[in-house]
Amino acid sequence: MKTRIAVFVMLIVALLVTACQPGAAGSGDKIKIAILAPLSGPVPTFGVSTRDGALLAIEEANAKGGVLGKQIEAVVADSQCTPDPAVNAINKVYEQDKVHYVVGEVCSSASIPISEIAEKNKIVMISPTSTNPTVTLNADGSTKKFVFRACFIDPFQGTVMAKFAMDKGFKTAFIMFDQGNDYVRGLAEFFEKAFTEAGGTIVGKESYTKTDTDFSAILTKVADSKAEVLFVPDYYNIINLVGAQAKEKGVTAVMMGGDGWDSADLDLSAADGGFYSNHYSPEDTRPIVQEWVANYQKKYNSVPDALATLGYDATSLMIAAIAKAGEDDPTKVAEAMAGLEYEAVSGKITFDAQHNPIKSAVVLSVSGGKIGFDASVAP
Repeated sequence: MKTRIAVFVMLIVALLVTACQPGAAGSGDKIKIAILAPLSGPVPTFGVSTRDGALLAIEEANAKGGVLGKQIEAVVADSQCTPDPAVNAINKVYEQDKVHYVVGEVCSSASIPISEIAEKNKIVMISPTSTNPTVTLNADGSTKKFVFRACFIDPFQGTVMAKFAMDKGFKTAFIMFDQGNDYVRGLAEFFEKAFTEAGGTIVGKESYTKTDTDFSAILTKVADSKAEVLFVPDYYNIINLVGAQAKEKGVTAVMMGGDGWDSADLDLSAADGGFYSNHYSPEDTRPIVQEWVANYQKKYNSVPDALATLGYDATSLMIAAIAKAGEDDPTKVAEAMAGLEYEAVSGKITFDAQHNPIKSAVVLSVSGGKIGFDASVAP
């Protein structure tokens, strides 16, 4: 009898240990998906939009029965668009909340370090909006097995804006960039490469830091350079400052940038006359886009921006991959994700060998207090 009791106790202990392993798959009556987004820090509107889009995707999926016969539980963490808080956030949701599916982060500078943690611990991660190529790549250039993104990458985005500038007849450009921001620095480099290869000339290039608020010295150089384009691929909070100060100084160069401009808090007066690349336009007439816009407006009483849209798409892709895998197993879900063909709001998505989606980009204009669709550029 003592032997049988001892064996029974050992089995119970073994089961408890297994169940308590961080990220253990297949446990519980729910599927947990973490949403890591900057709800505080330098770009909180990015985080709020991403979170709201992701939550709506989960809400809609649960209304249809969830996935694998289970309801989906959202675990939201504030990752602040900053490396250390983002690392703390993914460690928390993995170790404490036992999550092994992550939607996030928004900013490349935060997604790069958490992608390394995801890869090490077999956490399936999809960033909605991190466009730096290294998010999905190991140091040796190989693809991270468990890491994906729902957005196009900086080389494509930089090429789109360089081509767009040349098509507009602009031949000279001045580049401003934050040297300490992976996203901003990368997009600046790719724009410069594509612009010069297309026959354009970079007449000036200046860096600044994320804490700078006075750009007058750089903008004086911009004015003196007679550049036709001022390329500033930063986030909306910096664009608001640079745009307003450029207008005060009488800078005539047309401001252009990337998807970091996209925010409800973009100062439309400061950015007036500018153009930026983005992932979707609410003016797109495709039924899936119009249905998305209507559902989001009904839920949140506002038009969804690209952050909300990509948060929705990334979460939908994660849910689709779990369903395709047929079981709550991160390794199988990652394999399923890599082979997905999915009709998303931001376009029909398949993944290339580096886990980047193959889809089109749009260029939006800022004019007269409004943002409008200007062009669509296919890969």
